[in-house]
This record gives sequence, C-alpha cells and structure tokens, in this order.
Amino acid sequence: MAMNSHFIILCLTLFSLSLISSITATNPEVSHILNHQHRKNHSKSKPEIGVYELKKGNISIKVTNYGATIMSVILPDKNGKLADVVLGYDSPKDYMNDTTYFGALVGRVANRIGGAKYTYEGVTYKLVPNEGKNILHGGPKGFSTVIWEVDQFYPKAPSPYIRFSYFSKDGEEGFPGNLKVKVAYKIVEGNHLSVSMTAKALDKATPVNLAQHTYWNLGGHNSGNILANDVQIFGSQITPVDDELIPTGKFEKVQRTPYDFLKSHAVGSKINELPKGYDINYVLDISKKTGPLNRVAIVKDKKSGRVMELWANKPGVQFYTSNLLKHEKGKGGAVYGPHAALALETQGFPDAVNHPNFPSVMVSPCEHYKHHMLYKFSTTS
Repeated sequence: MAMNSHFIILCLTLFSLSLISSITATNPEVSHILNHQHRKNHSKSKPEIGVYELKKGNISIKVTNYGATIMSVILPDKNGKLADVVLGYDSPKDYMNDTTYFGALVGRVANRIGGAKYTYEGVTYKLVPNEGKNILHGGPKGFSTVIWEVDQFYPKAPSPYIRFSYFSKDGEEGFPGNLKVKVAYKIVEGNHLSVSMTAKALDKATPVNLAQHTYWNLGGHNSGNILANDVQIFGSQITPVDDELIPTGKFEKVQRTPYDFLKSHAVGSKINELPKGYDINYVLDISKKTGPLNRVAIVKDKKSGRVMELWANKPGVQFYTSNLLKHEKGKGGAVYGPHAALALETQGFPDAVNHPNFPSVMVSPCEHYKHHMLYKFSTTS
C-alpha cells in the first residue's frame, strides 16, 4: 500500500512538471513570469542588465532596464522605409558613461532644483549637487543610472508591454523617504507608444517629478539636425530662467518671442535669436474637454513624412534642442552634434519645490504619483 502511494505521488509530480513544461514551451510570457519569480525567490543579487524588444505591426522599440531607458524606436516613413528615430548607443553598457540622458527615465526629481536644496514644513533638505551648486535630474546617481527590476514582460501580448520598478531608499541623493517607482512601456493600437510612470511615497513627504528623456529625430537618428522639423507646442507661457537655467518664479507669454510655437513652424526659423537654442519649460494650456490627457506638441519631419503627436497629463513640457551635444559617438557609428535631435519632456515645473506659486510636486505618504504620456506616430505625404 505504501509503495502504491509513493508511486501515485511520483506520477502526479511528473505530470505537474510535464504540464508546466508544456505551458512554458507554448507561452513564453508564462515562462518569463515563472523564471522571474524563481530569480526573485532564490537570488538576492542585483538584477542583470538586459535589452527587451516590443513590436507590433511596423513599429518596434527596444528598452533596457539600465535607467529604464528607451534605446530605439523604429518607425516607417511615408514610403514604408523603416528607420530608428531616437538617439542613443549600441549597448546598454555604453549608457553607463552617458552624460546626455539619452532615452532615460530621470528622477527622483527631473530638471533642476536651485541650490540643491528646498524647505518643506520648516525642514530644509540638502540634496547632492551635480551641476555646479544645483541638482539636475535627480543628482549624480539619479534614476537614469540604476538597474531597474523587470516586473512584467509581455512581448507577445496584443499590446506588447514591459514594466520596470525601482525602490528608492530614504536619503538617496538627499531626498527624504522611501519611494516605490514603476514605469511601463506599451505599444497600443494605431502605432502609439504609451509611457506610464507611477510612484508611491511610503513614509515621508517627498518631491517626485519623473520625466522621459528621449531625444527624437524623426528623419532618423543619423540624418543630421532637426532645424527643419515643424513643431507646434500647446503652451502659451514659459517659466523664464536665470543664467543657471533655474526658473525665476515668473511666467511670460510666448507671443511675439522666439518661444512662440502656438502655430507650427520650423525649429530653426527663430533659433538664432537665442544664445544656444531651446531649453525651456512651457506652461501647457490645459483643457478639461480632452479628458485625462492634454495635447502637448506635434512634430513633423517633411522629408520622411513622419509625424509625432504627444499627449500627457502633466502641466509642463521641457523643450530641448540638444544644444550641448558635441561629437557624441552614438549607435551604428553615428556622431551626434548640436541640434541633432529634440526632446519634449512632460513634467511638473522645474524647481517647483522652491516656488510656492508653481504646481506642487510634493507627494505625501501613501499618495500616488501618476504621469502618463502617449506618443501617436503617423505619416503624411
């Protein structure tokens, strides 16, 4: 009788193993989840750096969990010819020495905080400066320089999807409180790329302002500069800055200035009226009629016919024309120079922690921070 019981248990065990093998062989997503869970349960080592591809129809993107970075976005032009339209490097390792923030998820607080400090409820927090006396994009060891966990990866799903997570400890770069952060990249119907950034403060009030820092050149990452690109930005004001690019706290209308992109026109048409180029936060014209997301900007490359329309739920967008790029060696042997791309980083306002008249970026314990961007790609003749 005991022998029969052992035999039955053995058979059930073999059947279970066979069933799991069958499921994972036909469903790589289940295999990924099981293997990922196994690694989480049996390994305390740091996550490995990997490259992950999402593809749907004629759009594909590659991302790495180093900095939760977008490495490539491949899109067709008006003739169906494919090209990679974001600047970057060939290997994830190349991003470890990056000073450009190519494609990275930046935080805990994107953009600049003047004097690398702020005061909240009577307590002054000193942060770690990395741009003179100021702090930029979260400091020397911001979110763009850490290895994120891969929580979910569904490359075969109807809407291919990947989600990264990171646990930011209390005191990291001087910021208070433990913070759980997640970012998800998803290709959705109609050649759209969804980027969803969320965070939860666990124990202390902390500033959170995440941004996606991809450099776009719709003609192709190695096609020259973007000065002929037509751009429209749905923001009628900017937050002017001082010589260190720290906001003054004032608002200025863009009309009759080089910053006016209320009507679409070429980036290069007025760029010479500025010392180096565009690097400014626009106050977006928010409309409740459009739902949770507002239209931020439209970019058109006439030669390729590619069009990118950006929607988001944040009050500002940093328009940057890669002014500081100089002989930067990128992927495929490309060398990037000034104005080789443009960035449109939706965000809370820069240095908001030091300007009570700006929308707050503070997140209280157990509150959720949510930042959603939607890139709509198309072509025109």
